[in-house]
Amino acid sequence: MTLSQQIARHIPFLRRFSRALTGSREGGDAYALATLETLVAEQGDQSGGSRLRPGEDPKIALYRLLLDIWSAAPINAHTDPPAELERGARRNLEAISLRPRIAFLLSALEGFALEEVASTLDVAEIAGQIATQVLIIEDEPLIALDLREVVEELGHSVVGVARTHAEALAEIAKVKPGLILADIQLADGSSGLEAVNEILADFSTPVIFITAYPERFLLGEAPEPAFLIAKPFAVDALKAVISQALFFDRRSRPGAAETA
Repeated sequence: MTLSQQIARHIPFLRRFSRALTGSREGGDAYALATLETLVAEQGDQSGGSRLRPGEDPKIALYRLLLDIWSAAPINAHTDPPAELERGARRNLEAISLRPRIAFLLSALEGFALEEVASTLDVAEIAGQIATQVLIIEDEPLIALDLREVVEELGHSVVGVARTHAEALAEIAKVKPGLILADIQLADGSSGLEAVNEILADFSTPVIFITAYPERFLLGEAPEPAFLIAKPFAVDALKAVISQALFFDRRSRPGAAETA
């Protein structure tokens, strides 16, 4: 298979990423075109200057080359959040340094695994910058297992699975997670909503409720606002909400919950 055949299927996604990175269609397409032109020129260079590494996934090399070209422009060393974002979102975005922002786009927008993000950015520790610890409050073992798989596929770690209010509080006594996934109706008849209320009284962390009883949540009571996923949930939708919840709450980063 030729190089052009290997990278052809990645080009539309490269353009999408480049547009998100630059904040404009014109700018994004210009960087994507420059990436392809550079790649072609390097392949034709007989001095062996290509940045394609032997045996490497062409997708990784393609995105890395785009980021090399983009970051070579000094103006791109700093990016401002779009003016139309709400004040809270702007504040959080401004507090996130450039590399984690790029890592977020690669992970949440392009679906890169953490290892692929690390390879693209040439940073082995990048997984630690965007991964966090997750507590699951869920009484159904199979659903809890599904949630664990989704969390771990995203590169996060599960620090505990609680089936009741009491178990949830016991887990929190051991570690302060960067994210909580909680059902509302628990095994012994206790309430996941009440457990979360009690947890949030001690420290702040994002919460996603995953429940077959959304009407029990929509009461206008604390801890609103929060993220809500109805059962049965779609895996892709849950992944998107997890990424959104973590991105817009920088306290979810490793170690942040303990100092909140």
